[in-house]
Amino acid sequence: MSQALLVINSGSSSIKFAAYEVQADAALQRIANGRIEGLGEAPRLRVWGHDGGVLEDRCIRLPADPALGPGDAFRQLFDWLRQHAGGRTLLAAGHRVVHGGEVFSQPVRVTPGTLGQLEGLSPLAPLHQPHNLSSIHAITELLPGLAQVACFDTEFHAAQPWVAQAYALPRRITEAGVKRYGFHGLSYEYIASVLPDHLGEPGEGRVVVAHLGNGASLCAMRDRRSVASTMGFSALDGLMMGTRCGNLDPGAVLYLMRSLGMTAPEVEDLLYEQSGLLGVSGISGDMRTLEASPASEARQAIDLYVYRFNQQLGSLAASLGGLDALVFTAGIGENSALVRQRVCHGAAWLGVELDAAANQAAGSGARCISAAGSRVAVWVIPTDEELMIARHTQAVLAAGAPSA
Repeated sequence: MSQALLVINSGSSSIKFAAYEVQADAALQRIANGRIEGLGEAPRLRVWGHDGGVLEDRCIRLPADPALGPGDAFRQLFDWLRQHAGGRTLLAAGHRVVHGGEVFSQPVRVTPGTLGQLEGLSPLAPLHQPHNLSSIHAITELLPGLAQVACFDTEFHAAQPWVAQAYALPRRITEAGVKRYGFHGLSYEYIASVLPDHLGEPGEGRVVVAHLGNGASLCAMRDRRSVASTMGFSALDGLMMGTRCGNLDPGAVLYLMRSLGMTAPEVEDLLYEQSGLLGVSGISGDMRTLEASPASEARQAIDLYVYRFNQQLGSLAASLGGLDALVFTAGIGENSALVRQRVCHGAAWLGVELDAAANQAAGSGARCISAAGSRVAVWVIPTDEELMIARHTQAVLAAGAPSA
């Protein structure tokens, strides 16, 4: 009987998932992926097959109170999986967990002890970590014997040099855990794993990868290892994002609280949920909506997004001592020809020269979009965080280690 792995990525209003079959040679084959969205409002189950075809798309009945957590959603998901298992048995569930802090620098099998440690890290990622962990709790209640593995978005950056991680703060503050952690590590780790397949020798050199989704960051790599990143202590730092502010003078936060009378929760909501593309445009945090809008505010939001990107790109190129390749990935990175075109135009001083036709060409999969004479190779490479989590889950189970 064949076995399957389940990958979970939980947010505040949705649960993304993917199922993989573990084949005889230990290779992983995606069976299906999907999401339960609209939790607490009008929940809906959507599932796609390995070929992209729709397997399920229906409303599901859940209690409207979001405080009840994702337990009912997972009951629906496991019911669907049992009905479509095809004789496969579920081996384990792997979870994206945003923050590993200084304790977890590699994936870990979840135990009551490790779960307690992960809960202790929630103040470092208050809008992400609790949702990640709530799914672990829900699956533990539904399937108490199922192995679960936590995979961390901070892990890929853990070996950065000290100067890339430190803030200029008193050492007692640094030792309390206030440092640059970096995020989107599972996405960057996947891209690093496939760079040689697409770029050849330049993929081993000085590479900046741009993970541009609703959350956005850049990662500087040398020898396919992270040496610097734009996100720091939190997922607010660095690039302007869909609803997050990116770089902000800490004095502005003090002003918001002291002079404008905002409370800490109000500031948190402002910086995480009301800023970025949404805040600047007043229209939407979705790049597709802004690109289609004739409003001047939409154009200004895109202008600021590109300006901030090129500032940060210059900083990471400086940390690398030059640039051999630039890679775009995630939703905006893979799909917005306009953002890529404008970013590359602004990066001409680095040796970036875009092939306009290649950039505009629609299509899926990895593709080179730099001109033949460009000193810097420019690529679009789809990311696959779910596969990375599945691989980590498989490796942790094979190692047999119960915890870190």
